[in-house]
Amino acid sequence: MARTTRIRDDFDVEVSRSALGYNLPQRLGRALWLPMLAMALMAFPAGAILGAVRANAIATGGSEKAIAALGQFTPAVNFLGFAAVFAAVSFAIARILGTFRVGGGQVQEAAGAEVHTLRMPNTGKVFIAVMGMAMMTLLGAVVLHAIIGASIAGDSAYALANAPQWSFWLEGARRIGIALYLLAIAFGLATIVTVLRYQAVRIRELPQGAASRPEAGRLPS
Repeated sequence: MARTTRIRDDFDVEVSRSALGYNLPQRLGRALWLPMLAMALMAFPAGAILGAVRANAIATGGSEKAIAALGQFTPAVNFLGFAAVFAAVSFAIARILGTFRVGGGQVQEAAGAEVHTLRMPNTGKVFIAVMGMAMMTLLGAVVLHAIIGASIAGDSAYALANAPQWSFWLEGARRIGIALYLLAIAFGLATIVTVLRYQAVRIRELPQGAASRPEAGRLPS
């Protein structure tokens, strides 16, 4: 079991006899970064195809309804790709942090020392919260684009008439979502820097701890 009593002034750590495992965000990062990347790699070509179909419809005088519907489906698919690729980057950051957490603990355990595991820094908590807001904002815009496009395709005169205004609002929501994702990634990278600083300090402490143990320096009989 890990102790959570604060035993040092520079970093907030948990102390255990053995290396701790991945926490929940890190497990999610390990499981989801590759599926999110695969989703992005499928969404971007699909968005390009839909954009080409819409451009051809405009050039050849296609129906207003089809052009307007494709004007909603195309950004929906493209920004599904953006949401997926930013999620892949964010989950990869969580995966990296998990590797540091487990690997650092295993190094301390192999050295025969108490395992000091850094508790989640505040930047890590902000990273998770902002990432969640960014994902909900982008996915919300994608869903609304799809609903509007489906309404236009279903012969809704109201949706067709108001589509330009709704697209303007959703463009703002998409930009906010991307900005939030970039902000979340910045906090995630700041968390990596904090973890690296802590591990550098902890690695320097391990030889001192080994020298202070009673069995240190004894020759085998």
